[in-house]
Amino acid sequence: MNARAQLKPVEGQSAIGFTIRNFGIRVSGMLKGIEGNIHFDPARSNEAVFDINIDAGTINTDNSLRDDHLKGESYLDIKHYPKIHFQSTRVTSSNRTGTWILTGRLTIRGHEKEISFPFSAAATNGGYLFKGTFRIHRKDFEVGGTSTISDEMQVDLNVFAN
Repeated sequence: MNARAQLKPVEGQSAIGFTIRNFGIRVSGMLKGIEGNIHFDPARSNEAVFDINIDAGTINTDNSLRDDHLKGESYLDIKHYPKIHFQSTRVTSSNRTGTWILTGRLTIRGHEKEISFPFSAAATNGGYLFKGTFRIHRKDFEVGGTSTISDEMQVDLNVFAN
């Protein structure tokens, strides 16, 4: 497989999870609807490209009232911003075997912020399983205003692409 080989995320084998605190209580959730293109070859990581969209309307915290609230105008505003987008700007090798640093632009609610985080890639079943974790500040994306939820949110990626 080379860096120009196009991989596609496989929805049923991928998970985008998040954790945030609300009134000091840990709230976890998931997002689905992942789609996009990935070009990745571990031997040529400098040529790698990740261009991913996630359907913001799929947010699920196992509480339908909260989920409806999170889809609303003061949070994700899915009516005007139905997708969360990530576009890589560079991929570099890390000092750990099987781990790289992914840097790119994350766009939520029309607000773009550069993020960078380590990820692993394991060749499996004719594709790659990508795993990574990063933290964002919801206020950087104008999500939630002055609500009771924590500013910092952890995002956990477990994406299979083939």
